[in-house]
Amino acid sequence: MSTAAFFDLDGTLIPGSANIPLAKAAFRQGFASPTEVLKDLRNGVSFLLKGATDERSAQVRDRILQAVQGHRAADVEALGDYFIHDLVASITPAMREVLDRHGVAGEDRIVVSASPTEIVSRLAHGAGLEYGVGTTAARDEAGVYTGDLTGPFCYKEGKVEVMQTLAAEKGYDLAECYAYTDSASDMPMLEAVGHPVVVNPEPELREIAAERGWPIVETSSVPRVKLSSARGLTRMAKNLAAAVGRRALPA
Repeated sequence: MSTAAFFDLDGTLIPGSANIPLAKAAFRQGFASPTEVLKDLRNGVSFLLKGATDERSAQVRDRILQAVQGHRAADVEALGDYFIHDLVASITPAMREVLDRHGVAGEDRIVVSASPTEIVSRLAHGAGLEYGVGTTAARDEAGVYTGDLTGPFCYKEGKVEVMQTLAAEKGYDLAECYAYTDSASDMPMLEAVGHPVVVNPEPELREIAAERGWPIVETSSVPRVKLSSARGLTRMAKNLAAAVGRRALPA
């Protein structure tokens, strides 16, 4: 059997959320109103600070399905022309090294994300990876979106369903595969493989990784912290100040 490495997208391969540039492109092409774009931008900022949540992820899913309903799939796929190049360029250097290492080992590299499959697959192709799978909206015979899903919402247990389907199709042994993510919401994904790895993790996931001895890939000099208290805000401010100070030092 062959081996694969599965990668979450938002916060793992890239620093933020792919839905932010998608929302901007959708607005420019008339798929979203200014109010909807502002909601997506607020969700993006909240994601950067706090990570994914069930409620926020479901809201984004429903918004995208509603926005594309009645539109041709080809028009939605074309939205990627406006931002895929920049999104690929935003893959962090640390994760590019990880991707290259798996590539040299001959292992398939697969992006699995709650974002639309049309965007995830284009990003994977642009980054030179083997596959990209996300949440897939159903199309009718004319290639027009129906507003429904085909397959699972690629989030939490839905990601595992996608991984299991790919494993059956491609002959992967999940016990020999790798999974990379930054979010505790992806615990099912991490527990589905033999080699879980966390990336610049949320505080909750960092604690779990330490308890279980999972490797941690650091992609930022500023670890994510809990922002529910003044202590968390103070710690974040100190970390940011320290990072800025380090960058200001002469080489």
